[in-house]
Amino acid sequence: MEILLIRHGESEGDILHVHEGRADLLLTDRGRRQAREMAKVVKEKYMPEAIWASTLKRARETAEILSQETGIKVKEDDDLREFNNGVLAGLPYAEARTRYPEPEGGRKPHEAIEDGESELEFRFRAETVFSKILAESAGRKRIAIVSHGGMISNLLKAFLNLPAVSNTYFLTGDTGIHLLKVNGNQKAVLFLNDCGHLAKVDSEVLVSQN
Repeated sequence: MEILLIRHGESEGDILHVHEGRADLLLTDRGRRQAREMAKVVKEKYMPEAIWASTLKRARETAEILSQETGIKVKEDDDLREFNNGVLAGLPYAEARTRYPEPEGGRKPHEAIEDGESELEFRFRAETVFSKILAESAGRKRIAIVSHGGMISNLLKAFLNLPAVSNTYFLTGDTGIHLLKVNGNQKAVLFLNDCGHLAKVDSEVLVSQN
């Protein structure tokens, strides 16, 4: 089985410069164009048999655009949501630094920010939902999971059996696509963070600015 991991498109949080996480913000118009271009590529090259998505608006809307293009219904799961950043959600970065400064040396993996979750809890949630999705997708040739940067990084760590506490982070651009493969006990990473489809969106922006 092949597994597509897809990040949502540009969101309002990206242009407002706020901590996003659990802040439930919409895609921007550019984010929707990004999602449409991503969906065309996925349909043409990596047609899935199932689409799973986070329930946060920016990911759900991205998944719905993919669904409209492919005709595959979206299955939503709360556990695919981004890191629960508690009181930081929606706060501008500068305000957050003043109101909720990080402890000296940063938070320990087991320490959660107020009303949020710890890094260890986040990783366990990713491991759990990934295991669930793979079990429920048994027998399918290819599935797609539409989620968020932090969650996708943890799903990749889970796939690669990296330690629960690790200084490795996998970056994903707007609507970036990763492709993994499972064949029995063997795992393969076919590619990571393909954003080639964004070239058309970026060229449209340049034309509109001239």
